[in-house]
Amino acid sequence: MNKTDRLLAIVLELQSREVVRAEDLATQFEISVRTIYRDIQALSEAGVPILGAPGTGYSLMDGYFLPPVSFTVEEAVTLLIGTDFIEQRFDDEYRVRGQAARRKIEALLSESVRKETSRLRKALRLLEPGKQVAASKERDSFKTIRRAIVDKRKIRFHYSKKIADSTGNHHSDRIVAPYGLVLVEGAWMLVAHCDLRQEIRHFRLSRMTQLLDLEDRFELPADFTLRDYQPSDDRHLRVHLRFTHDVADQVKESNHHLIEEMAEHQEGLDVILRVRHPDELMQWVLGWGANVRVMEPESFRNRIMEEAEKMLKRY
Repeated sequence: MNKTDRLLAIVLELQSREVVRAEDLATQFEISVRTIYRDIQALSEAGVPILGAPGTGYSLMDGYFLPPVSFTVEEAVTLLIGTDFIEQRFDDEYRVRGQAARRKIEALLSESVRKETSRLRKALRLLEPGKQVAASKERDSFKTIRRAIVDKRKIRFHYSKKIADSTGNHHSDRIVAPYGLVLVEGAWMLVAHCDLRQEIRHFRLSRMTQLLDLEDRFELPADFTLRDYQPSDDRHLRVHLRFTHDVADQVKESNHHLIEEMAEHQEGLDVILRVRHPDELMQWVLGWGANVRVMEPESFRNRIMEEAEKMLKRY
């Protein structure tokens, strides 16, 4: 990277972060701290309003903004595909903003880059989710929750759980402090502190009804960041399944998120999964019909047999 490109990159780095240390910039650009000092001085002399505090780092004066000089074709395609994704998976308000962002990005492109970008985008496609009622309700919930996160307001909702609790109940009313939204395997999940459980829990938006935002406020813990958050792994039950060779490739392609190990041998494809409760796998295992056998635990094998007998009686 030449000096001109590096100076621009430093400004963009300062623009994207509140404070940046010279040592961090030196590491990022693989140059000495002394060279960073000279670059900062050069930018200041060129009129870029950089503020520096000993022992803290550098920052840009509030209100200063330098738009990117240009985009490469690959950068433009990446950004435009991002706006396509936002239009498909976010609520109506962000869909409109995504469209506006796309128009602004396209306006910044040179004629040659715009033509090449258009050609590449025609060769790439994001398939829009099916027009389902559940998907529409999920987007409505997303909008309410997103605003509650920004305003730091608690929310209340009725939640349908896939697996019953210790009392056999599949439903509950929850009041939570929403910390963030995560897209997991095509479904939006809420990470929130639950008043009922007094800990961080995860809630699938598609299972929420009667969602309301409340006047109660909350403060996000100082040590919590959604990017760094790692949920505790409480999947302690080991499930061993054996699939026939006929469906081995399909099982591999299913890429089930609970699979830990797979090994193919003469008798079939052995798959090891770890779950909180075997009922998490009930529908998935039954979906493979006679092409799968539960090797362990025995209690889960018996549950599958019982369910198969119920199905046989129904027919």
